[in-house]
Parts: sequence; structure tokens; C-alpha cells
Amino acid sequence: MSLLKKLYSRNFFIANLVLVGVLIGFALAFMGFSRASAGLSSTTIMAEGPAVQVPADAKAAIAAAEAVQSAFRYVAATVQPAVVELNVVEKPSDQPNPEDQLPPFFFPSPDQGQGPNPQPYQERGLGSGIIVRRDGRTVYVLTNNHVAGSASEITVTTHGGTEYKATLVGTDERKDLAMVKFESDSTNIAVAALGDSSKVRVGDWAIAIGNPFGLVSSVTTGIVSAIGRTGSDLGPSGAPDGNISDFIQTDASINKGNSGGALVNIRGEVVGINTWIASPTGGSIGLGFAIPINNAKKAIDDFITKGKVSYGWLGVSLRDLDQATAAELGVDPRAGAFAAHVFYDSPAQKGGMLAGDFIVKVNGQAITGMDQLIRIVGDLPSEKKASIVVTRGGAPIELSVLIEPRKNSVAANDGNVFPGVDVVSLKSEDIDQGKLPRGVAGVAVVNVIPKSPAATIGLKPGDIITKVDGTAISTVRDFYRRINDPAADKIAFEVNRDGTSLTTLAYVRK
Repeated sequence: MSLLKKLYSRNFFIANLVLVGVLIGFALAFMGFSRASAGLSSTTIMAEGPAVQVPADAKAAIAAAEAVQSAFRYVAATVQPAVVELNVVEKPSDQPNPEDQLPPFFFPSPDQGQGPNPQPYQERGLGSGIIVRRDGRTVYVLTNNHVAGSASEITVTTHGGTEYKATLVGTDERKDLAMVKFESDSTNIAVAALGDSSKVRVGDWAIAIGNPFGLVSSVTTGIVSAIGRTGSDLGPSGAPDGNISDFIQTDASINKGNSGGALVNIRGEVVGINTWIASPTGGSIGLGFAIPINNAKKAIDDFITKGKVSYGWLGVSLRDLDQATAAELGVDPRAGAFAAHVFYDSPAQKGGMLAGDFIVKVNGQAITGMDQLIRIVGDLPSEKKASIVVTRGGAPIELSVLIEPRKNSVAANDGNVFPGVDVVSLKSEDIDQGKLPRGVAGVAVVNVIPKSPAATIGLKPGDIITKVDGTAISTVRDFYRRINDPAADKIAFEVNRDGTSLTTLAYVRK
């Protein structure tokens, strides 16, 4: 068939009609799309796929998210170089410690000798530390006592991967702090910026930086879940024993190996030292705790200048008050700390403090509990006077007390306290009302300190003290007023013990 006949053929005519229809359809579709999108302001984001149209309101949200992302990047870049990994070898022992008895975040890898003559175990552990100061070639790293306090060998690995042999500078068991140091000529050693943990508020961003399970320089984020947490908040299985810090709680992921690492605010300032977690599994469940950095600032100076932490000492023994006992003393148990005993020849005694005083202020700062008082007094400078306001007999009294350095041997001597007996109201919820003798009045003995005056004259838990030096008492306030009477050279108690009335030996005042 000729070309001319093909152009005029029926089949060719149909094919042309189809082609024209397709072209008209594309044109109409394009015009409709243009009209529909003319009233919608949008931004095209180029990616590896087709262009994505983002509405204006989403654009603002993305910009805000990118700003937060930039802040996180800044914090990571700023703080990671100041956080190091600590690889420690503890002093050899004949037997390994069970893993479930190890401090939080510390995990062992014991080297056990084989054969008939096994070698002593060496506990190895990984933790974190924060570079807090540099003096010439000497670099100081703050960490936890449970990470490095018992170490015989310490290796510090920086964010850049350089390893240094380090030595222990000092330890502080009361706050679970320790400091190590190493020598370096490098100009790339970063020192962390320390923030003000008193400004931390619930809901603030919290960024944890450390080495969980040896994964160096890991960064996790969350918020500050609570502040002022103490070990008692989570019961006897909570915080490490004896730690007097008021912890920052965070849900930023913290695991074994994070211990001693940094808890950082959104400005890249260290506000805490990650220390422990509450977890039934040993892994993070969103309950992490950090020592506030303000609790460690004095320790940093003490470690560097003295090799140990110095604490101020007041010389009182504190205890909690139940509501009924507090009511008889005329105090609010949440607005102070109760000095149940006073050490002989202590700053407290020399300054006029008496057993039964309720401490409400120290240097103008209101006291809200025992742990806070212990921290405040511990940070007071020695050989300087402190203003201490107490409630005694329902009235405020201001005392001037010359603080002395704490000596553990003296502070642990229970035989050097007065009176050595803890009493509560007979209306206390701790007392089984059904077992009280009918018609009896006085105070109940709930504890007697061994070797104390109360122990030497024969007081026992369960006794009900009804008289002091022949004078009947009916409240806890009566009890402390009578035992503190300066005119009484001797003190004897009449007690009801198992329904029988008896008189104790007399205690001669020192």
C-alpha cells in the first residue's frame, strides 16, 4: 500500500483520534491541578524521591523541630569530648562479688586463674567520667566512688579514642564521688562547663552522655522527671547505701556503664553526675538518678587541694518524727529536722543546742528534712560560725555554733551521745494502743543506743517513761524539758515495763 493510502486508511484515522484524545486529557488534567493548587501556599522539599509538598503550618513545625535538633547536636558536640570512658581493675580478692551485690552501673568481668592453683579474682568494670579541670599537663576527671574508688588500675579513654593511664586522687563514700587524674600534652582536651543544678526544674530537657555497656560517647535524651529524690523515696532497695545526695530523676536512658557520666541541660552545661538506676531487670526502665552538680563542686576543690572531701560537723543525731510526736513538740515534721541526741563536747553542745531541739534554719536557709540538713552542714566551712535557729518548747531560739571538721571516729561513737534514748508519743501510730496499760501517761521508748547513758542506766525498748527525777510527764515536750534541766545533776526514770512500775539507775551528767 502506498504512503498516501496509509495516511487515509481507516486504521490510521482511528489511531490519530486516540492520540489526540490522550493529549487533550493530559492538558485538561494539568489545568485542573494548577487551579486547585493556586490557592495553597506550599514549599517544595527536594529529596531522593519525588518532590514533596509541605503545607505552611507543617513548615513551621518542622523548623521548630530542626531548631531542637540543632540544639541537641550542639550539646553532643560540646559535651562528648569532655566525657571519658573509665576502664578499671579493682584490687584482687579471693572470691568474686556476686553480680547482684555490685553497685549500680558497674558490671564485672572477673579474671579467674585456672588449674589447681587459681589466682585471686580481679574485678574489671567500665564506667564514665567528666573532665572538670585542667592544670597544666594534669587533667582531673570526676566520677563515682563505686566506679573508681577501689581501683588498682585505671585507664581513661577520651572521646577521640586516646588512652591514658590514670591514678586515683580521692574518694568520698557519703556522696559516692571520686576523682582520677592523668597527664597529657594534648591541646584537644575539653573541660566540661558546670551548670547550676539549683536552677533545674521538672520538665527541663535532660541529656545523658556516657558509655553504656562500653558503647563510647552515647547520647540519650529525656526530661527531668523529679528533683530532690532521696534513697528513702524508693525504700531500702533504692539508692546506694548511705548516699546523702538529693538526686535528680530523669527518664533519659541510663544503663550500666553510664555511671559517672554527665547529665546535661539544653545549654550544654553539666547539671548532674549519673549515678544509679531503679530497675528490676538491671536495664533502663526510665528511672535514672544523678547527683546534682552543686553537691559535687566543693568536692572537686577538696579532691584537688586536699586529696579528700572535708565535711563540717555539728554533732547531733537526727531522726524522723511521726505526726503525734511532732504535735506534742509543737512542730511541723516537714519543716525542719529533729535533733534527738547531742554529742558531748561537740559544736552543737558548745553552741547551746539541746537534745529535742527542732532545727528549722541554718544561715537563713529553711530546713525541710534530715537529708537536706546533713548536706548543708557537711558543706559548711570549718572553724566558722553558723547561725542555727531551733524550735524549743514551742518557741524559736537562734544559736551561734562554731562548726568543726567531721571526724568519723568521733561521729561513730554512740557512747558519746545524750540521752541515747528515742521516745515517741503514746498516741503515735507506731504504738499498739491495745497493749498500753490502762490509765498510763508518759512517753514510749522505741530505741536505746548501745553504750549511751540510757543504756547504762537500764532503759529498754518498750518501756513507758512516766516520771523523770520524780516529776510526772505526759508529753514528749515534758520529757525533753526535764532531761535538759541544768539544775539536775542526776537523772533517773520511773518506767512502766510490762505492767510493772520500776525505777532505773541514776545517770550522772558529765
